[in-house]
Amino acid sequence: MKKYITAEEAVKVIKSGDRVFIHGGAAVPHHLLEKMVERAPELFDVELVSVSLQGQALFADKKYKDNFRINSLFVSQNIREAVNDGRGDYIPIFLSEIPNLFRRNILPIDVALVQVSPPDKHGYCSLGVSVDVAATAIKTAKHVIAQVNPRMPRTQGDGIVRLDSFNAVVYHEQELPVVQYNEKFSDIATRIGAHCAELIENGATLQAGIGSVPDAVLASLTNHKELGIHTEMFSDGILQLVEKGVITNQHKKKYRGRIATGFLLGTRKLYDFVDDNPSVVMLNIDYVNDPAIIRTNPKMTAINSAIEVDITGQVCSDSIGSYHYSGVGGQMDFMRGAALSEGGKPIIALPSTTSKGISRIVPMLKPGAGVVTTRAHAHYIVTEYGVANLYGKNMRQRAEALLAIAHPNHREEISKAAFDRFRNYRFEQTVY
Repeated sequence: MKKYITAEEAVKVIKSGDRVFIHGGAAVPHHLLEKMVERAPELFDVELVSVSLQGQALFADKKYKDNFRINSLFVSQNIREAVNDGRGDYIPIFLSEIPNLFRRNILPIDVALVQVSPPDKHGYCSLGVSVDVAATAIKTAKHVIAQVNPRMPRTQGDGIVRLDSFNAVVYHEQELPVVQYNEKFSDIATRIGAHCAELIENGATLQAGIGSVPDAVLASLTNHKELGIHTEMFSDGILQLVEKGVITNQHKKKYRGRIATGFLLGTRKLYDFVDDNPSVVMLNIDYVNDPAIIRTNPKMTAINSAIEVDITGQVCSDSIGSYHYSGVGGQMDFMRGAALSEGGKPIIALPSTTSKGISRIVPMLKPGAGVVTTRAHAHYIVTEYGVANLYGKNMRQRAEALLAIAHPNHREEISKAAFDRFRNYRFEQTVY
């Protein structure tokens, strides 16, 4: 059995100029990171690569700008300031392609910091709530340090790793980061959820993330039957559907009878649910998010969010203008996979306005905005005012369909902009 050492001793392997991978989501090895940050006076220009991090990111503090440089594959809230003020960088990439960056030595990893469950009687640990890109990272890194945490659930799938395969192991118990599941939704989220639920057929396979809109969609599905789950991640929202027998996974082509995912994020109830649960399989993200795999599932229905959508169907999901807010993530992986699935439906769901009343259906995206889903990939756009099906529609027809689901306070402005853009097409404002 591998001998445990202290975190202080383990992170001494990190040198100035190294590229360090950080296990993401709720699996962030915070104890290892704390000890790495304590070494800041000895380190210079250490590059930190990660996807999405939960909890405090001590290394992102301005005082460590010369010690640690963030090179993130997704802009989570705790590093957003650092990326936008120039102390960090963001790599736009489809989530499904990130493992290739490690395999092809485009981003060769010197040290990987991960968190795992304790070993079983055979000496195997589990990557727990986050397999996604971490499974590939530890196979390609020159040196792997594992934080063994008894609070990490043991999950089945691609995240099973022998304890002896790690270069160093540190035992440290701490609770995983949680995102509180909210069973009460705003009226807007409830209406969006109801519209999306009307598009979802019995026997469909779903992809839905985390947040008020995806959770509201899931809450609207209690009367559906025989649904399946194939998704890059999920949260507590699916638990009631499992308990009610709505999710059976019986019609899926891949991992029939099981929920397939790459990572999890939610409450302790969710983590306890997946612990040693054979009905949930945690997989490499280049498999889960492969459009060729996704499309094999019948009636694949992908539900994703956006920051704004223009009147031609261009979807901005990763930035507010030039301000980096999140990342490309897996949106396009699933939008395309769902579109190619037999009976599939790719859906973008968003409130019609921001919390400040600014329209999110816009004549043109803000300067610098990132187009994550192109106008050619956009099918269903949903707001609290209804559903716009853009597939097969020309530019003018798209503008008219999106105008109908924009907030009434902004329809006149959008209508005028559409008329100016398309000239000879008359938008009947009297309808609105």
